[in-house]
Amino acid sequence: MIVIMKISATENDVDAVVSRVQKQGMRTHLSVGEERTIIGLIGDERKIDRGALSRMDGVDRVVPVLRPFKLASRDFHPEDSKIAINGHSFGDNKVLVMAGPCSVESMEQVLETAYAVKEAGAHLLRGGAFKPRTSPYSFQGMGEEGLKILAKAREETGLHVVTEVMAPEQVDLICKYADVLQIGTRNMQNYALLNAVGKTNKPVLLKRGMMSTIEELLMSAEYIMSNGNHKVILCERGIRTFEKYTRNTLDINAVPVLKELTHLPVVVDPSHATGKWTLVKAASRAGVAAGADGLIIEVHPHPAEAMSDGEQSLKPRRFAELMHEIRAVAAAVGRSA
Repeated sequence: MIVIMKISATENDVDAVVSRVQKQGMRTHLSVGEERTIIGLIGDERKIDRGALSRMDGVDRVVPVLRPFKLASRDFHPEDSKIAINGHSFGDNKVLVMAGPCSVESMEQVLETAYAVKEAGAHLLRGGAFKPRTSPYSFQGMGEEGLKILAKAREETGLHVVTEVMAPEQVDLICKYADVLQIGTRNMQNYALLNAVGKTNKPVLLKRGMMSTIEELLMSAEYIMSNGNHKVILCERGIRTFEKYTRNTLDINAVPVLKELTHLPVVVDPSHATGKWTLVKAASRAGVAAGADGLIIEVHPHPAEAMSDGEQSLKPRRFAELMHEIRAVAAAVGRSA
């Protein structure tokens, strides 16, 4: 349920509504727009007398929210959320790019990549220290040593770090080193992990599960936000279909659909969606044209020697070429990159 205040409503009117609702055992979420304030009600709505609430000073109307996700809903928060990281904001007019290797393999590899993607115009450095792999015999990441390498790259290049957290017990450790916590596709519905990152103050990059619906993605975001952390960035990374020519199927429809349903920023992962470096440019351009707020792209100085996902990783030179194309597409749709 949301309470839409009148344009003429005063701060005292808003405070009175909030106080009344909270006395009835519900939580509130304020969305202050350019003209109106919207008060979102969270909890057991049966306690609320809608008629009495609608008659309070400054109240325009009381509207039920039928969607199962509340905090993530655009009904609760009509304005686009902007999540600031290192002087940039996801959800603003600028398309932000996160780039780097799938896995941290060595100090030399990460630093070489970090300097290259920064020179090309990337805004954040991505890299995996803990890697969830289909096979238990595949490279599982360098762990804390990998986190230290990422932190060293941030110190030298100024690029803030995005890295994956796989379990609740890893959250505190990764928060020491990372600037953005990534929830991978396999953990999108790991509710203990969602609750844990929801208790932090770090931005969370939440990837859509490979077999998850858009509503399931938004309900996972709701878990994070219900714990107090509203800094959630949604990621469309491709879903599993019957098609075999790509690793996954990029659901480009998800970008405008999410933009309608939620105020949260949306990014696209063309690397995992396609699984082939030759297709990353086209998928990246499509994501920007569809309205994505950012991209997350795998880059490796020597993809043939990569310990994971080399076949979908761009070499630095190709990434620099891609950045030129992204800027052109962004400009064509009235944005920058």
